[in-house]
Amino acid sequence: MEVAGQAGFGQGLAVVLEGQIPWFGQASREARCLVGISGGADSVALLHLLAEGGFKKVVVCHLDHRLRGRASTEDARFVGRLAETLGLACEIGRTDVKARMRERGESMETAARHARHDFFAACAIKHRCRQILLGHHADDQAETVLWNVLRGSHGFKGMREEQTIRTESGEDLLFVRPLLGVRHADLVAWLTERGHRWREDASNREPLAVRNRLRNEVFPLLDEISGRDSVAAFARGAADAAERDDEEKEALDQARLFDPQGRLHLPAMRKLSPHLQRAALRQFLMAHAVPSIDRALLDRAVGLLDTAKASVVNLPGGSQLRRREGRLWIGD
Repeated sequence: MEVAGQAGFGQGLAVVLEGQIPWFGQASREARCLVGISGGADSVALLHLLAEGGFKKVVVCHLDHRLRGRASTEDARFVGRLAETLGLACEIGRTDVKARMRERGESMETAARHARHDFFAACAIKHRCRQILLGHHADDQAETVLWNVLRGSHGFKGMREEQTIRTESGEDLLFVRPLLGVRHADLVAWLTERGHRWREDASNREPLAVRNRLRNEVFPLLDEISGRDSVAAFARGAADAAERDDEEKEALDQARLFDPQGRLHLPAMRKLSPHLQRAALRQFLMAHAVPSIDRALLDRAVGLLDTAKASVVNLPGGSQLRRREGRLWIGD
């Protein structure tokens, strides 16, 4: 994935279809797709690009989180009117994120994300379509990578252009991010050039949420210190990491690491390089929905390959990674 620069996106839709957003040149115009629209510039740009690109079977999906009072209500109305103007089907949902936070002890970001996933799952079932298009862009990707690094992630971990996620209700959704290589400023320029309107979320400028501070404080400072475009650098790093992950997956698929019960086979694991051992363990833990996987946890897990060391590693969430009779598995 190439990351587009700050200039040139407003040159016309032909540029987009010719390669700046490869997904548009590959996707079927006849296939139904759900599109998550917040009302902000990025998702609105995605919706207009779909409309101009000849995508007819688009279902606009908007969830009112009820976090910003009247502004949230106006966002929902704006999205509904926009879908009607474009002649597209529309699903408007409402949820109480603050109540969910109290009930489940989740952070606001986590509660809102899970609520959106539940809403998308309901829309997917209703419209018999599990593909959800989202308006995440290169600036979002850079913020995600930096925050994951600060939290101790293994490498430059960002969002994938295509990612299957299983919701809490057990539905598998395919999230697609066609704009992941495009800058936010370019999307705004494209909308402005065409006279399209969007909604501004005033809370994005408040120095409260982590992402807001990364966007408004950290990246401008990094640009000043380095004299370079730090967003583009982090986004390119994420693209490189995704390519390495694909290569790792191919190598691990050929290594035949699992026994018939789905446990990791230690003799096969010991034949791998330390890098691939960590990669195998990361994939294994992720497949079992283990949260907060960082380098320190992977290093402890690799230690299980040495029979002279402890045979159990405690995992986030209360489970354990265990070694016995040449196998690794997860238990309570």
